[in-house]
Amino acid sequence: MEKPAVKPRNPCFSSGPCAKRPGWSLDALSGALLGRSHRAAPLKKQLKDVIDRHRQILGIPEDYLIGIVPASDTGAFEMALWSMLGARGVDVFAWEAFSGDWLKDVTGELKIEDVKTYKAPYGALPDLSAADPARDCVFAWNGTTSGVRVPDGDWLSEAREGLTFCDATSAVFAYDLPWEKLDVVTWSWQKVLGGEAAHGMLVLSPRAVERLERFVPDRPLPKIFRMTKKGKDGAVKVNRDLFEGATINTPSMLAVADCLDALNWVSNIGGLRTTIARSEENFKAIENWVNKTPWVDFLAEDPASRSTTSVCLKIIDQEFAALDDGAQQGFIKAMTKALQDEKVAYDIAAYRDAPAGLRIWCGATVQPGDVEHLMPWLDWAFMVAKMSARAAA
Repeated sequence: MEKPAVKPRNPCFSSGPCAKRPGWSLDALSGALLGRSHRAAPLKKQLKDVIDRHRQILGIPEDYLIGIVPASDTGAFEMALWSMLGARGVDVFAWEAFSGDWLKDVTGELKIEDVKTYKAPYGALPDLSAADPARDCVFAWNGTTSGVRVPDGDWLSEAREGLTFCDATSAVFAYDLPWEKLDVVTWSWQKVLGGEAAHGMLVLSPRAVERLERFVPDRPLPKIFRMTKKGKDGAVKVNRDLFEGATINTPSMLAVADCLDALNWVSNIGGLRTTIARSEENFKAIENWVNKTPWVDFLAEDPASRSTTSVCLKIIDQEFAALDDGAQQGFIKAMTKALQDEKVAYDIAAYRDAPAGLRIWCGATVQPGDVEHLMPWLDWAFMVAKMSARAAA
């Protein structure tokens, strides 16, 4: 099979860190305030600008708190779990690597006694209708490692008594989230924004704030997890400074400048509506190709729950299916190496714990034409790997 004639303009299809916005260069960081304390007024203003811009673009309610916290989305979500779980029973929904990690933390590290587990294999969702409004609920909106997402928020109750904990790191800016049904939401700048890693965003509803102020967990909390402080009267209150730009630890002002640049880009192209549309257009290019390609299919079984950001594909070719696990991994490595050598696509192998396959990031910073141009190259790489597997047999 001959190589396709046209290559994507940008070969970065990694699912994190993700492609920078179109036209990005180091000049975008020229506004970074370096060599100064992050407590100084101009730097604190930039941090607050990150918070305010997120609120405005995403439509986060005014009475919700938004903070910048350490350790990316993982740090933000761990911070919430360790600070707030244990007040009531917990329902955990797990169907891929990271939601599985949250389940391990809830049961193995926090050792919450009253836990109900709802699990599904890669490619499927658990029974979301089983969520009990009287209990806390832990889930990921978009399964980055499985390409399976929650299709909507209809299964979440507005009259809930428990809190909803939503890991939304590969969903924010790609879906219109029902904030009124979400109490704790986390994400990082490195996904749909294409920002730099190491910083997380944490959103708390008024109900989540009430939990923090009324519930004291029976466990020690490291400094980077602490969101409350005692007032002069001894009452526990949320540290509001953390949600006004006063971070727990020292942030990278280079990363902050980069995030502000990405947020400005989102605003300039039309805001959330446009970022959603760009991701959907990218996904559609893959969907059109999958529908006419006999050797590949989506890992996500139900079309309604297929991610439009982290698009995961499985190989359904009979010769591939006959290979053992190690040989299948070798097949995928041959495909991705061929694409990398041609500077067509970088880092598109499936997540290490997922079934052997491909994962293509389709977030808003990826140019739609680039996804379309990638598809013929996948056919070419598949044939390269297939001929190599035959030769090795």
